[in-house]
Amino acid sequence: MAKITKQTYLYWYELMLRLRRFEERAGMLYGEQKIRGFCHLYIGQEAVAAGTMSALRADDRMITAYRDHGLGLAKGITCNEAMAELFGKVTGCTKGKGGSMHFFSKEHDFFGGHGIVGAQIGLGAGIAFADQYNGKDNVTICYFGDGAARQGILHEVFNMAMTWKLPVIFVCENNGYAMGTSVGRTSNVTKISTLGEAYDMPSESVDAMKCEPVHDAVERAADRAREGEGPTFLEMCTYRYKGHSMSDPQKYRTKDEVESYKKLDPIETTLDTILKKKYATQKEIDEIIARIEKEIEDCVTFAENSPYPDDSELYKDIYTQADYPFLTE
Repeated sequence: MAKITKQTYLYWYELMLRLRRFEERAGMLYGEQKIRGFCHLYIGQEAVAAGTMSALRADDRMITAYRDHGLGLAKGITCNEAMAELFGKVTGCTKGKGGSMHFFSKEHDFFGGHGIVGAQIGLGAGIAFADQYNGKDNVTICYFGDGAARQGILHEVFNMAMTWKLPVIFVCENNGYAMGTSVGRTSNVTKISTLGEAYDMPSESVDAMKCEPVHDAVERAADRAREGEGPTFLEMCTYRYKGHSMSDPQKYRTKDEVESYKKLDPIETTLDTILKKKYATQKEIDEIIARIEKEIEDCVTFAENSPYPDDSELYKDIYTQADYPFLTE
């Protein structure tokens, strides 16, 4: 297990702060009606993204559901590209055509952003199969929520992934609620990691309000996958401070419950560690905060000044020409 260094803690803090400030600003802009449609914020879950990124290689693959802003930014999509996409502008990461739920970046091996609940579970296994077939040692990490864990596709994919020993890490971001329905109301099995046991898949529940456990769990799973030992299932026990989407009145939980989780805020606990271990001075922390705040302000300006897609873009990027040499003589 690689040692978690000073540089790792500073990386975690800066990345999580960037995700938090981006999402906070997106929420404000949604209220101003500058962002339209669905919008699912990642606020509270930042340790999942940060701990994952420090444990994987830059060329490993990632796929997720529609709460994708934070993971997309963590994987390398810039704030400019992300905010422009939320604005529906041509400079966005999917040219303004995907919006909040469909971030994508071929350059950074980020495969979405998927609006159909659970659909990405099969796609994640497929991406891993392609790497295995082509003799690559990349790992695919596939995220889904506690609601998607109840979809039938999970069981079909878990069976195939274990049978074929695919290099994939399945991650359930269990934030306690599938939209407004608590985990306890959807199944008798509330410890979601136990679902992997039916397939003899190595599985564990992880305290995902801290970066360290996330990093360690993902690193172990990635090592296992690269060694040809197959998939791992990780239940990341986290919490979202905001509603399921911007239209969620959140009547299914109390304010006291939300406040109790805010006391475990991963950004604050990481900052406490940095200051206690003297990894950075308060002045250096203030400089990071100022840099992030400017980055967010700049991305809003970039999005506002970017053009909308031209009408000629309507039918582009729908089909692509594929080459299948085995079908030719």
